[in-house]
Amino acid sequence: MATPRQHLTVEEVCEELGIARSTFDDWRAKGRAPRCIKLPNRQLRVRRVDLDRFLESCLEAA
Repeated sequence: MATPRQHLTVEEVCEELGIARSTFDDWRAKGRAPRCIKLPNRQLRVRRVDLDRFLESCLEAA
């Protein structure tokens, strides 16, 4: 079994969450997206641990 990547592209995050890039950009502008790393070439990456924390924060109490 392959090891999950530690740093995901925004496209990979969007695919995993089933959302459009525009939705991710909107969440980011509103401060609601997972934490991102901005690379020197201005591309963004999301650490797997930050995506997991983001998803945990979205859980609703039953």
